[in-house]
Amino acid sequence: MKTIIVTGGAQGIGRGICQYLLHQEYRVVIADIDVEAGRECLNAYREYAEWLRFFPTDVGDEAAVLACIEQTLGTFRRIDGLVNNAGIAHPDAGPVEMLALGDWERVIRTNLTGPFLMAKHAAPHLRTAKGAIVNIASTRALQSEKDSEAYAASKGGLVALTHALAVSLGPEVRVNCISPGWIEVSEWKKAVDRQPAVLSDIDFSQHPAGRVGEPYDVAAMAEYLLSDAAKFITGQNIVIDGGMTRKMIYAE
Repeated sequence: MKTIIVTGGAQGIGRGICQYLLHQEYRVVIADIDVEAGRECLNAYREYAEWLRFFPTDVGDEAAVLACIEQTLGTFRRIDGLVNNAGIAHPDAGPVEMLALGDWERVIRTNLTGPFLMAKHAAPHLRTAKGAIVNIASTRALQSEKDSEAYAASKGGLVALTHALAVSLGPEVRVNCISPGWIEVSEWKKAVDRQPAVLSDIDFSQHPAGRVGEPYDVAAMAEYLLSDAAKFITGQNIVIDGGMTRKMIYAE
């Protein structure tokens, strides 16, 4: 049975990936900074208690990353896959002239340095297992909203880090990236923040696929890329956005 670490796995897309992997009979380690959300996941997935662990982890802290790797090995004895999902979503506030250096560095540390540190310390064990890394970037690596410099730069950097790692770690370890578009996660948050999704016909019509995405859309691809079925795929960035980045939208 394969063991997969999912960073930021306690909420949102990460939680969807964890749930999907558990249903596919993987052992899963949730590495997340939010202790409340992590404990909720352990309670929600009690039927998988033998296969599931939560280790509080700040991915931007190298000591915390090392502790997560050591705890995973101490529990499951192996690491077959890593999903770098932890990230800060759209934290930029106001014009670039007003973006504080500390805020920029916080986003880069979580969204880009975190995946680097996780890959760095998981790499020896992934080599042994002939494993795989899946990085979760964003369509914001390819297109931007106003005042999103730190987030866009971090996700663009993650796409580039993906192909660099694929070359450096191959052929033993495959490394790929998923860039999700609009994925609705309102109902995948911890209980205190959870709420029903509020979506309009316009939200659906912006997508050639006819709907907004959900975490399982990303989770299914992540599981495929982690599996042996994808053993000839590496260094790639796969966009999952319902076709939204391909549709030209003009202001009326």
